[in-house]
Amino acid sequence: MNESVHQTEDVLAATLVQLIVIILAARIAGAAAAAIRQPRAVGEIVAGLLLGPSFLATAFPKASATIFNPASAPPMLVLSQIGLILLMFQIGSEFEFARLSDARNRRATLFVTLASILTPLAAGLVLGFMSASKLAPGIDSLTYSLFVAVALAITAVPILGRILREYALTRTDVGVIAISAAAANDLLGWVLLAGISAYASQQFSVSGVTWQVAGLAALLAATWFLGRPFVDRLLRSFPVENRSVSPHLMAIVIALIFLGGIATRALGVFTIFGGFLVGLVFHRHVAFVEAWRSQVGSFVLTFFLPIFFTYTGLRTNIWGLDTTSDWLWCLVFLGVAIATKIAPVYVAARLSGINAHEARMLGVLMNTRALMELIVLNIGFSLGFIPQDVFTMLVIMAVATTIMTGPALKWLLRRTAHPVVLHQDA
Repeated sequence: MNESVHQTEDVLAATLVQLIVIILAARIAGAAAAAIRQPRAVGEIVAGLLLGPSFLATAFPKASATIFNPASAPPMLVLSQIGLILLMFQIGSEFEFARLSDARNRRATLFVTLASILTPLAAGLVLGFMSASKLAPGIDSLTYSLFVAVALAITAVPILGRILREYALTRTDVGVIAISAAAANDLLGWVLLAGISAYASQQFSVSGVTWQVAGLAALLAATWFLGRPFVDRLLRSFPVENRSVSPHLMAIVIALIFLGGIATRALGVFTIFGGFLVGLVFHRHVAFVEAWRSQVGSFVLTFFLPIFFTYTGLRTNIWGLDTTSDWLWCLVFLGVAIATKIAPVYVAARLSGINAHEARMLGVLMNTRALMELIVLNIGFSLGFIPQDVFTMLVIMAVATTIMTGPALKWLLRRTAHPVVLHQDA
């Protein structure tokens, strides 16, 4: 066995060890979360944190160093991103956006989108400038503040989608408004993040942003007006039979998902959002969506998604917050994040004609950050504009706002005729 093959085998073995630990830990933690009536995603995020320096590396440093070999980090990162693309496709395909034909729902989606991104964005800028000298010395305060602002403004479409599915809200007006507003929120967030990244790397230009927005508009138009007829013909050529997607159809759909990711990446809106756009053109085909969820969806949720949570957990060290001041700042980040999502969304929903109870539910749902914020934080951290301690504070905020969604939503649902029945992922 030559040296190159030997090195490949070593990396493969290290990667397989990590996958075994990650998949089993996520499964156990997800089951524990379900047992206490929390979405499985919450348990999976906590499992990722426990496998990092916040627990495993501190309590069992030798075991942690053996399991999480740095040589396997690049392939694990790629696997996590592939999983996110596939998950975004599934989220996009599972929602009945036809409900937006109702004028009230369209108005509510617009109002909630604007409120859910503009208010926390402004508050995040202020908070960033207030904390820059203390928490981010040596880092450009404007760039740092912009990353903090986007982190507070984002809403987690994939996790929100899973929560809506688990609480049987996907085909309700509240669910459709929430996921539509979250998707628009994220799209705006990705554009802002791309602009901030360009500014941070001194590549920002007004003309560049203008072309990016124009390119996104063209992509959305092509997806809607050309993609839907193509998908209709595709599914007539390869119909779903016996709740099964044929291998030919599956191969073509996977290629389309990845092409969508390449297109959005070319426009600077990050690869994973392409999967969501492609999913939108499949959502009318219920038989396909159900078959895809049965054949592919469970594997994505069981195998791919926990990898990303663990990747983030390995970069998070709660013990790094070792002063009272650090924890006070952490509470400030958390308090501002909650207040600037729930209150403005409630007001915006009421102004658009939504009743008070549904407006509260929308506020709680839009406060879900988790996955998308973790993506933003990892980008900012990798670029060097979010310090380690602030990264940890914002990860705690992302986890806390997601954990509170389930109990708050359950409490609100008990006040209506909607049954509180968790449809947990298998």
